[in-house]
Amino acid sequence: MDSVAIDRFEASRGLLAPLAYRLLGSAADAEDAVQEAFLRWQAADRDQIEVPEAWLTKVVTNLCLDRLRSAQARHERAAGDWLPEPLLEGDPMLGPADTFEQRESVSLAVLTLMERLSPVERAAFVLREAFSYPHAEIARILDISESASQQHVHRARRRVATERRGGDVVDPASARRVVEEFLAAATSGRTERLVALLTDDAVAVSDGAGLARRLLWYNTRERIASYVRAGFKPTPAKRRMAGGSPALHIALLNGSPAVMAVIEGRVVGVVAFEVSDGKVASLRGIAAADRLTRLNEAWRQHEPDAPVINAW
Repeated sequence: MDSVAIDRFEASRGLLAPLAYRLLGSAADAEDAVQEAFLRWQAADRDQIEVPEAWLTKVVTNLCLDRLRSAQARHERAAGDWLPEPLLEGDPMLGPADTFEQRESVSLAVLTLMERLSPVERAAFVLREAFSYPHAEIARILDISESASQQHVHRARRRVATERRGGDVVDPASARRVVEEFLAAATSGRTERLVALLTDDAVAVSDGAGLARRLLWYNTRERIASYVRAGFKPTPAKRRMAGGSPALHIALLNGSPAVMAVIEGRVVGVVAFEVSDGKVASLRGIAAADRLTRLNEAWRQHEPDAPVINAW
């Protein structure tokens, strides 16, 4: 392949990788989809491709749809043992963040909710909300009618809006203060304060420190507070399992504040927060190693703030 063709592909990577990540919720799977698109670009009769970016967008979208429709993916996602892969603020795979809709489309909360959409609804929603594609173009990419595109986006918006918790436009400094107060209550054992810091309809979900076979859901303030208190209570067994005594940092993941447990520069677990009206609306605990690979790569190149707790 000549250098011009490679340059044309690379010029589109900044669109293709964030698109694939939003569709799949996994950085590793997104990278695979982009690499497969490159191989197809390499094999294509490029003289017949008038608009390379449009052609590549269609290829990547359909590769992602094939993956979403696969038997293994359907089983994993239907079984409820899957959470989106968190990404550190500044990761290019997060893509555009100029509008509220773009930031929302990559939040862990919305990526989780999009699991309840059909693959085509998810694709139409992402193309419209995150990348502002007109319905005529979405129809061409998905091989559907323009009216069908409008219907898919409308249904997806309605479902996400109905089930969304939090999602306010929150100043990062204010959100961080809420998380710091929540962490202080969690590590001190003040369960009543944890309850007071949760919204009435708060929800928490965890992968069980990466060991549970299915996701663990908590949907009352009292149950969430008990889960958080137990999770943040240090024990020798937890330290052995983690491989040491982690420092706890606060950083932005997918646009929202998160507590990150770090041992000798290695992220071993995260709890991501959504804040609404000065309270915590949702938490997502992720410790499965395969969900932290890219985050760890970014963290090693990151200059973190001082930990809020030096040794947990």
